Amino acid sequence: MTSSDKSMQGKVCMVTGAASGIGAVTAQALAQQGATVILVDRDVEKGAVTIEQIKQQTGSSTVELVLADISSQQEIRRLAQQFNERYQRLDVLVNNAGAMFPERLESVDGIEMTFALNYLGYFLLTNLLLDTLKASAPARIINTSSRSHARAQINFDDLESRSGYQGLAAYGHSKLAIVLFTYELARQLEGTGVTANALDPGIVATNFGKGSGGVLGFIMRLFRPAFLSPEQGAQTGIYLAISPEVEGVTGKYFVKCKAVLSSPASYDVTMAGRLWAVSEKYTKPIG
Repeated sequence: MTSSDKSMQGKVCMVTGAASGIGAVTAQALAQQGATVILVDRDVEKGAVTIEQIKQQTGSSTVELVLADISSQQEIRRLAQQFNERYQRLDVLVNNAGAMFPERLESVDGIEMTFALNYLGYFLLTNLLLDTLKASAPARIINTSSRSHARAQINFDDLESRSGYQGLAAYGHSKLAIVLFTYELARQLEGTGVTANALDPGIVATNFGKGSGGVLGFIMRLFRPAFLSPEQGAQTGIYLAISPEVEGVTGKYFVKCKAVLSSPASYDVTMAGRLWAVSEKYTKPIG
């Protein structure tokens, strides 16, 4: 999967949440294949170290770090504007940034942080880059979800978890929103040559959940030795970005590089349409 055959030569890829973990591994794999890779992260120190590591390990000079906090709509707009001013094409967009918060926090925009970062950030950035993706077709959009989406429902009366916030529940809610968004996006992009797929990377030993207390923190520490490595967790995203086997495949949910069924709720077309409309209100104006 990650051998250097330069199959991505001439292609431009963007990976969010790329300073560490599966985002960094994905970015390195794309660079190894010859792609121009834009790593997006808010951590300048980790990002700079990752960029140097990728350059040293791949020999690529076409990797760069762009600083942006994907929970901030202003920073997402700045990121998209800077990208569109510098590049005429985008072949692969990997929406990977995300986190879980044990306590309820709000983004700079006053939106519950889990929903803002894990979902609305994907929605806004993708829409801002959509014209460039269409102009680059065939192009691919890859959204990182989680198996935790299967236990969630979309509560339109409390999208921001104001009532009885629970970190795991808010996380699952955001990941279900990602799958619904992915399927609706695939429907809207039909015939454009741009595909959209979601994936579950598995439970990966990254900084996810680090610092959590209580029962969640105990569980994370107890089972951490059994978690996947970032290299293992990144394989499905790399597969969706690179493999010719998924050329033209869209509107699917992948686990271990295989398309599988997601939760029954994720196939609710009416719910997906309603979520899209609400998301537009949260992020207006998109253009």
